[in-house]
Amino acid sequence: MFTLFRENIRIALDSIKGQLLRTILTILIIAIGITALVGILTLVGALENTISGDFASMGSNTFSIRQYEFSTVNNGQREKINPIISYRNVKEFNETFSFPFSKTSIAFTGTRKAEVKYESKKTDPEVAVLGVNENYLENTGTKIDKGRNFTIFDINNNNHVCIIGSDFKKELFKNVSPIGKTISIRGVKFKVIGILESKGATFRNNQDLRVLIPLQVGRSIFTLPNINYNLNIKVDDKQFMEGAQDHAILTFRNIRGLSPVEENNFGLERSDDLINRIASITSYLYYAAWIISIITIFGSSIALMNIMLVSVTERTREIGVRKALGAKKSTIAEQFFMETIIIGQLGGVIGIILGIAIGGGIAMLASFTFSTPWIAIISAATISFIIAVISGLYPAIKAAKQDPIESLRYE
Repeated sequence: MFTLFRENIRIALDSIKGQLLRTILTILIIAIGITALVGILTLVGALENTISGDFASMGSNTFSIRQYEFSTVNNGQREKINPIISYRNVKEFNETFSFPFSKTSIAFTGTRKAEVKYESKKTDPEVAVLGVNENYLENTGTKIDKGRNFTIFDINNNNHVCIIGSDFKKELFKNVSPIGKTISIRGVKFKVIGILESKGATFRNNQDLRVLIPLQVGRSIFTLPNINYNLNIKVDDKQFMEGAQDHAILTFRNIRGLSPVEENNFGLERSDDLINRIASITSYLYYAAWIISIITIFGSSIALMNIMLVSVTERTREIGVRKALGAKKSTIAEQFFMETIIIGQLGGVIGIILGIAIGGGIAMLASFTFSTPWIAIISAATISFIIAVISGLYPAIKAAKQDPIESLRYE
């Protein structure tokens, strides 16, 4: 039994080598469909990992108050215009919100185009500068690689200290420890007290090229009107989340002066809610990937079946000779079926390699978090096998049913 199986593989490989150009084209047709599937699923998976990782670092016991709810956008437009979260709002909230075992962080982005100087060196004007309080790092899941965090003394006394992103070590502080060094932003000097762990970039927003400075110092440097502040609240125990959210909503409604019948003119978002919404959005991308790939793969299966039918016709005399020498119908069918399986699997393997390479390459260029797409690989291997089975079944049956006498007469 094993000898016959091995002989069928040898015959199939000899046939493939005899029609090398046609076989290569067939394999490429299958590989294109598999590449589309694996490539898109790899890229979507990397995108999902990146976005989910950014929010997951905040923890499931964190929520934020912002200008809008995540879901208030319809067709690119807001249902209503909410006022910004002003400094007066966040200051009053921080002073009045007193839920047990909770911490409030305040932050704002002063600019995303700052130029940072150290001695005779300076960066390109693409550095983000954030004004934050002492709870910002903990509440946002941002970690210190070296040095220390801000203390309440640094914040209350407006100390000119800063924490920088990891990218500053590559050029501005190349071969020099940044801790204790003095940098300049808009002519204001800051002493570096900490370096953040690397977080990479998301949608060209480089998280490693930013400077954190004390909140009030930041407000004195960046005085643009209508700055929108961010409020993040972290509860030590997740079981208190609902109570903390209710208390935060009530507190902020009072700050905004809303009557009991008025709707909230601000949004409240939990980090895990955002992750769930992102997952639901990326699910549509997965559906699109499957639809595109199935259409391509359907064309591949038709092409493979057509080529195998041509192969049966071209090898009619060979089939007749084999039957005249005693080959059974099942043996003839297995030979053609094995040839189709080999072609299908070769196309699948090449498609998987190309799909991972293309999807992973794009993910790396976009600074997404790449992970091996095992579901895509297993799906692609299964689909390529199914394509081969479906495409090879009819040609194999047709070859097995050939009349040996008519086959020997075939020219």
